[in-house]
Amino acid sequence: MKTKKLGRTGLDVSPICLGCMTYGVPERGPHPWTMPEAESRPLIRRALDLGINFFDTANYYSDGTSEEIVGRALKDFARRDDIVLATKVYYPLTDAPNAGGLSRKAIFQAIDASLKRLGTDYVDLYQIHRWDYGTPIEVTLEALHDVVKAGKARTIGASSMYAWQFAKAQFTADRHGWTRFATMQNHLNLLHREEEREMIPFCVDQGVALLPWSPLARGRLTRDWDAASARQETDEVGKNLYGATAEADRKVVEAVARVAEARGVPRAQVALAWVLAQPNVAAPIVGASKPQHLDDAVAALELKLTPEEIASLESPYVPHAVVGFR
Repeated sequence: MKTKKLGRTGLDVSPICLGCMTYGVPERGPHPWTMPEAESRPLIRRALDLGINFFDTANYYSDGTSEEIVGRALKDFARRDDIVLATKVYYPLTDAPNAGGLSRKAIFQAIDASLKRLGTDYVDLYQIHRWDYGTPIEVTLEALHDVVKAGKARTIGASSMYAWQFAKAQFTADRHGWTRFATMQNHLNLLHREEEREMIPFCVDQGVALLPWSPLARGRLTRDWDAASARQETDEVGKNLYGATAEADRKVVEAVARVAEARGVPRAQVALAWVLAQPNVAAPIVGASKPQHLDDAVAALELKLTPEEIASLESPYVPHAVVGFR
C-alpha cells in the first residue's frame, strides 16, 4: 500500500486509518456492541497485513480497554517505529472531579494513563476529542505543547468543532509559539456534508490533514435503508447523528446502491471512494468488525468515481443540522 503524508507533519501514513472504537470490552463503557480482545486481534493483524500502519483509538472507548487491546496487539504484531498511533483526550472515564475536559491537570493525567494502557512511551498523534467550553483554549494549547515537548506525543490534532473554534485555536497557538493542530478528525460522509461549508476550506488553506470519522455513516451507506444491524439497534450515538434526516438520507443511500450495482462493487467501496476524493483527506477512520470491511476499505483506494457518478451521489443531499460536536 502506498503511503501519503499526514498534512505538514512529515509522517507517512496509510490512506486508510483503522478506527479502533470497535475493539473493547463490551461490558465496559458506552458501546455494548464492541468486540472483546480475542475477536479483535485477528482484525488488527489483518489490517497490518494489508499495509495499514495508522491506528486511531481514544481513552474513552470502552472505559480504556480499547487502548489496552490495541496496545497489546500492536506490540505483538508490529514494530513500534513502523506504526502511527493516535489516541484522544476529553471525555471522563469516572465521575471524579478533573477526570475529563482539557485542563492542564486533565491532559497530563490522561496522557500518562493512555501511554500506560497502550504500552508505549509516546503516541504519534494526540487529539482533543471535543472542544472544552469550560477551559480557556490557551490553557489547553500550552498543556498540549508541553506534552509534545516532553516527548509523550509527536504531534497534536483536533476533532469535531466549529470552524471558528478551530481558527481561534490555530491562531492562538501561532501567537504564543505553541504546537499547532496538524489534523482535524471531523464528521464527513455522504449523509453529512456540512463540513464543506467552512471547516474543509479552512483546513485546505492551513494545510491541515482531514481524518473523517464515520465515513460510512455507521454502516448506513453499506446496506438497504430498511436493513438493520446489531450495532445500529444499540448505537444511541448513531441514532442522534442520523435519526432526524431519514427521508433525505434514504435517497442518498439509494444513489450509492445504484452506483455500486453499476460498477459491480460493494456499496462500502463507493461511499469510501467519495470520501477519499474530498480535499485534504489524508485517511478516513474506518471501523472493521469483519475481514471484509478491511478488504473493502483497501479496495476503495483504487476506485475512482466519474464526475457523473459523483454528481448522482451528491444531488439528493439536502442541508442538515450540524451534529457530532458535543
